[in-house]
Amino acid sequence: MTTTESNGPVPTEATPQVATASPRTLARQRRRASAARFWKQYRTHRAGVFGLAALGLFALVALTAPLTVGSDVQSVTNAPGGPMESPSAEFPLGTDQFGRDLLGLVVWGARVSLLVGLLAAVLSVAIGALIGITAGHFRGWFATVMMRITDWFLVMPTLVLAIALATVMSRSLGTIILAIGVTTWPTTARLVRAQTLAVESRPYIERAKALGGGHWHIMSRHVLPNVMPLVLAQTTLIISSAILAEATLAFLGLGDPTVVSWGGLLQDAREAGAVSAGKWWYLVPPGIAIAGVALAFTLCGRAVESVLNPKLGAAR
Repeated sequence: MTTTESNGPVPTEATPQVATASPRTLARQRRRASAARFWKQYRTHRAGVFGLAALGLFALVALTAPLTVGSDVQSVTNAPGGPMESPSAEFPLGTDQFGRDLLGLVVWGARVSLLVGLLAAVLSVAIGALIGITAGHFRGWFATVMMRITDWFLVMPTLVLAIALATVMSRSLGTIILAIGVTTWPTTARLVRAQTLAVESRPYIERAKALGGGHWHIMSRHVLPNVMPLVLAQTTLIISSAILAEATLAFLGLGDPTVVSWGGLLQDAREAGAVSAGKWWYLVPPGIAIAGVALAFTLCGRAVESVLNPKLGAAR
């Protein structure tokens, strides 16, 4: 009789293994879920959706300008029309004082105006956020000095300071961006400081300090993520102001004369006497473009602000 010896324990049913996601995967999932919630709430604001669609149209026009009108539209020597011709089938928006197609100039000018507005707003918000977070975190004499400097910039006329900087520096797009960025940050700094003080009063900040978290860790890992929604909303609101400021500086003759922008077109129209001559087609298109993009950014900014801070109760 043959017996079968057992060499080990009788196998049982396999225990299912639970896959645990890595911290990075969980962080990505949380960000995707947060973005989905944000977009779901943003879509309920009709004005914000309209502003976003308008911005998409402006961005599409600016990005495709080299393909639709080409850089030759800026040429004075190869102008296709006569000086200040009225709108026609060949020139839907008429021509400028050099005979250039105004429709092409407005399309090409969108590139410069949007670029200057975006970069100036980013610079302004970056300065304001840096000063606001550091002043709210360190407090003491440092916060006092920073807030007094902020108050000085806040009470001074922004346009006057920008004009002064643009006058003493070289006439270029970099000068315009710098002049707008370093004069429009105080409002952001005060808002971010107030939010930083609120965040630093929460219990988990005390626990992080008790566990040995340094200043950089507290500001970058705890304070900055909590103030970022405010910074995002403030950026969208400042962009419209920056575009208007660029148009004003260009209209005053302080912009770069070698590039075409909406404000520069208004300056050219003023120098050509379009106002007194009744050449409305020289003034209206760039003016409408400036007003349209400023309104679009404002609508988007209000909608973002309402989504990120529902207590504001902004109208939909």
